[in-house]
Amino acid sequence: MHAVTMAVKARVERARSGALLLGPALVAAAAYVDPGNVATNTAAGAGFGYLLVWVVLAANVMAGLVQYLSAKLGLVTGKSLPESLRDHLPRRVRVAYWAQAELVTMATDLAEVLGGAIALALLFDLPLIWGGVITAVVSMVILKVADRFGQKPFERVVTTMLLVVGIGFVASLFVAPPAVAGVVGGIVPGFEGTSSILLAAGMLGATVMPHAIYVHSSLSRDRHGSPAPGPERRRLLSATKADVAVALTVAGAVNLGLLLVGAALLSGDERTETLEGVHAAIGDKAGPLFALGFAVALLFSGLASTAVGCYSGSVVMAGLLKVKVSLLARRVVTAIPALVVLGMGIDPTWALIVSQVVLSFGIPFALVPLVILTSRRSIMGDDVNKRVTVVAGIVVCTAIVALNVVLLYLTVTGQG
Repeated sequence: MHAVTMAVKARVERARSGALLLGPALVAAAAYVDPGNVATNTAAGAGFGYLLVWVVLAANVMAGLVQYLSAKLGLVTGKSLPESLRDHLPRRVRVAYWAQAELVTMATDLAEVLGGAIALALLFDLPLIWGGVITAVVSMVILKVADRFGQKPFERVVTTMLLVVGIGFVASLFVAPPAVAGVVGGIVPGFEGTSSILLAAGMLGATVMPHAIYVHSSLSRDRHGSPAPGPERRRLLSATKADVAVALTVAGAVNLGLLLVGAALLSGDERTETLEGVHAAIGDKAGPLFALGFAVALLFSGLASTAVGCYSGSVVMAGLLKVKVSLLARRVVTAIPALVVLGMGIDPTWALIVSQVVLSFGIPFALVPLVILTSRRSIMGDDVNKRVTVVAGIVVCTAIVALNVVLLYLTVTGQG
């Protein structure tokens, strides 16, 4: 009996110690439920029902592989992705690389701050400019947690916000449960005309955010260090796989839930082309309480994702240029473009589209080097990517880059 009790205690202790290793991937996962994802997934469900369920699932698998590779690079090398790039790029190229990464960070921040501003307008009828200012200020407070108290409290704050986001976005499913047969049928890949192909390309192409790749390598390294090859490293890599699996399951469930809300509750409603329209449609069909939950979730989505994006910008600058700027100073600088857009009265939906175009430019710069670096034995040692991982990485990388090139072309030519 004593032996059984000790065995149970040992298992509990192992589970507890494993749970303590979770966290970095949940921070990175905030990028996958940002306001842009909200708009895309609800529009997909409203426009095509359950047809594109498979796209959400495929996108989540892609994201899981990419985020694990990023975390593995940080753990094995003891360096973030930007630091590893610094070691392999000449100075002039590093500066140019940083410039594009900074531009992408600002574009990312533009979308997130706009999402927060729209949420505050929905909740309190605030002018968008003031909503943008409040979003920037509150995200400063979140970043202050990371700056003063360290990574773990920052992880807890973002994780809590992520849970609020999930509950608020999928609560409407209690009013209009999805059709099981429709969901199962949507697992089989298929399209209905050019519009569904374009929307699927957008959902897949926007899966991987550059800042999520950069920051995850740093978060994992800073949380766990860089253990020498052996049992401890294997344990941490296994825990990292679990961390990524949990985080992307949460993010994937939220994105799938948004699509199901669109399919089950908002089918055929043309208002889903904008976030304000989605909010209004939910209010009309599910009631004001669920519309309130959606607006709150949208606000938390913008706050969490913009804080993570700003944090990522500091990782990129410090890694590539060895220049450290306070997170609060970065918050002010990267919020300026969004506040200018809001102050000038530019249409938020149009601004979101432009920000995604800029974001598309930055994806290959983060994704391609990640696959290359983690596939080099001289860098990764015995933890170099296995052949099947290399092939999967190449397929994912090629697919995402190609989709973003297509979307960029269609957007510029006015066909998307």
